[in-house]
This record gives sequence, C-alpha cells and structure tokens, in this order.
Amino acid sequence: MKVKDVMHQGVEWVSPDTPVAEVAKKMREHDVGAIPVGENDRLVGMVTDRDITIRAVAEDKDISKLSVREVMTSGIIYCRDTEDVGDAIRIMETKQIRRLPVIDENKRMVGIVALGDISHGGSRDLAAEVMKAVSAHHR
Repeated sequence: MKVKDVMHQGVEWVSPDTPVAEVAKKMREHDVGAIPVGENDRLVGMVTDRDITIRAVAEDKDISKLSVREVMTSGIIYCRDTEDVGDAIRIMETKQIRRLPVIDENKRMVGIVALGDISHGGSRDLAAEVMKAVSAHHR
C-alpha cells in the first residue's frame, strides 16, 4: 500500500509569521494537532499543539504577541506520496513522530500521514507497533 492511499489530502500550511493564537484556532477548526509551516514555497517546520503548550503556555509567554516562528519545530521530516506505507512507518519510528508531511514528485505538499491513518489502513499489530515505537521517548 502506498502513502497516497492512506494520507489526509488537501493539507493547509501557515507562514512562520502567523500569530500563535490564529494557528491554534485553525487546529481547533480542523480538529488537528499539527500544521506544517511554509515560507518561500518551502516547508520549513511544523507547529504542534504540544509546541504551543511547552514553548508558549508553560513558559508564561504572551500568546497574543507570539508568532509561529517562535514556537514551531524547525526543519521538516517528510515522505513521498509514492513510498510504501512501511517506509513512512520506519521514518515515524526512527524520528519518533506522529505526523509526517507528504510531498509529490514536484516537491509539493499533498497531504499528511498520521498514526491514525496507518491504524485505519493497516493491521492492528502494525498500528500497535508504530504507536509503541513513536511513544518510546515518553516513558
């Protein structure tokens, strides 16, 4: 099975200059916990609900004055839409991440594959294996 068969399509991204409060509202509106960050037509990072909690709320920062750039995780780990789901799983396990942006042959983001997508598209044992590996750093 290919990544394009299980991923969420039509994912939006935000600019690093987007206010944190605005991205948090987008997360609520779309019921997601992560949004890719793009600049100059390139993916440059990811902002998660955890990033906002740890790097803003827990640090007692004024969220009304913060931009995504100040809380996002820089750098981007991704997979291609034509890769086997098993390859995406290995990336997620190795990097201990729960969501993986998906790019096409033109290096354009076309979706995100998340643990839930894998659990719906694969076996129960596979989903359990991935969850265990990705969550290992939280013990």
